[in-house]
This record gives sequence, structure tokens and C-alpha cells, in this order.
Amino acid sequence: MAEINLFLIFLGSIGFDLLIGDPRFLIHPVQVIGFYIKKISDYLINNFGENKNILFWGGLIVAISTIGMSFGLGKLIELSYVQSRNHFFSGLLIFFGLSSCIATKGLISSVKEIAELIEREEINDQNKRIIKEKVQRIVSRDVSSSSLEHLLRSSTESLTENSVDGIFGPLFWIFIGIFFMKFSIFLPGPLSLGFSYKAISTLDSMIGYKYDYFRYLGFFSAKIEDIFTFVPSRLVLITLPLVSSKVNEYGSIIKKSYLDGKKYDSPNAGISEAIFAHISGITLGGKSKYKND
Repeated sequence: MAEINLFLIFLGSIGFDLLIGDPRFLIHPVQVIGFYIKKISDYLINNFGENKNILFWGGLIVAISTIGMSFGLGKLIELSYVQSRNHFFSGLLIFFGLSSCIATKGLISSVKEIAELIEREEINDQNKRIIKEKVQRIVSRDVSSSSLEHLLRSSTESLTENSVDGIFGPLFWIFIGIFFMKFSIFLPGPLSLGFSYKAISTLDSMIGYKYDYFRYLGFFSAKIEDIFTFVPSRLVLITLPLVSSKVNEYGSIIKKSYLDGKKYDSPNAGISEAIFAHISGITLGGKSKYKND
């Protein structure tokens, strides 16, 4: 019975995210996770920036502790829900927790706002500065000298990659958690796996880079994210064509997207970018300058 109720809460949280998004009156889990990652990472960089070994193994501690605390919090709430006679409060926590793991409305709204600004007939220096600021919030690359075409490409590529990190990935692991709890309440559940994946995604977006200190500090975070996003990115590959206008080209478009995606540095981001590009008939990818390059 508990897993049925959890599935209904899960469906409700999806609807809430689509319609409302993240309520501003609640502290978002990513804010807390991000604060912890930044504090520990800054400490390691400021005190041991020249020591590659400490950064390397310190990065492992950052990753394990961040994921472990996120998982533990989610598991405590799940156990409270299952074992409590009154499911209302813990059920509410699960509802908002699951909703916070999904970023459909926020992601679409951000990119749509950028596209609408770019489509304006007159783009003055002030508008271009605003567009760059909005694009910079959702990408890691340096867009300070980017053209409008490059800004639009950057935001579109962010949409394709974050559709996995913010939508398909969380949905996949939350569903796996619901399935696990059919067998035992002590197995990973939807909120513990949802929070864990959100922690993994945040770790990768904050320190999972291949330059400077992050090459060592973020090594484990990037590898863990690659592992946990492997299946969701492939689900995007095989499902997205089914709801597109190119469903008649299903087999060939999957093959082309897979082959093109393999050329990308990331084993997952390339797949999602390629399938979006082939379905939309646009060109994505190419060289980009990052802030510390």
C-alpha cells in the first residue's frame, strides 16, 4: 500500500513541478547541497591547492559525504512516512522533496525567456548584456564575448543536457526507488535516490571539470555522474523520437544520434545533444571557451 501512495505522491509532484515549479518560500535542496560543496571545495583549494593527491582524495570525500547525507536525509523521511500512523506531514515532505528533484518548468522557462529576448527586432547593448547574464546562469562556459547566435546555441545545448540532469535522470531514479520499496522499506526509496541523484548532478555541475584544481578535485564527482546518468541519457535517445515529427525515421535517427554523440567528450551529454539536434534539424556542439581555459 505504501508504494501505491508513494507513486501517487510521485505523480502529484510531477504535476506540481510542471504547473508551479519550485516555490520561492521553500529552501531548495540544491541550495543546501551547493553551499556544502562550495565550503568544503574552497577549503581544499585554498589550503591544499598545490597538492594534487589531497585534492584528488579530498574530492572523493566531498562526493561521498554529499551523496551520503542527501541519501540519508531522504531515507529518514521515507522511513518516517512508512512507519508513521499519520502520513500527512512526512507525505508532504516527500511531495515537495520529489518536486524539487525535477526541474521541468524552471529549465523550460529559463531557455524560453532567453529565446524571446533574442527574437526581439532591436537588440541594443543593454539587452545583449541582459541576455548574456541570463545565459551565463545556466551554462559553465564563458559567454562574455559570444554572439547572439552562440548565446542561443549555448542555451539550447544547456537545455538538452539539463533535460537529462533535471528531468529524465531524477524521474528514472525516483521510479527505481518506488520499485525497490515494494520489496523492503530499508532499500533505497524514491526520495533517497532522488536526493542522491540531485547531489550527484550538483557535484558534477560545480566541480566536475577538467581544468585547474577541478581536474583532481572533481574527478570522482564527474565519474559518478557519468555512471548514474548513463541509462537516463539512453532513455532520452530511444524515447524522444517517439514524440517527435520524425518518428518515421526512428531507427536511422537513433543510429545517427548515437554515433554523433560518441564523438563528444562526455559519454552522456553528447547523446542528448545529438538526439535533440537531429530531431530539431539544427547544429549543436563545437568548441566552447570555459572561464578558466
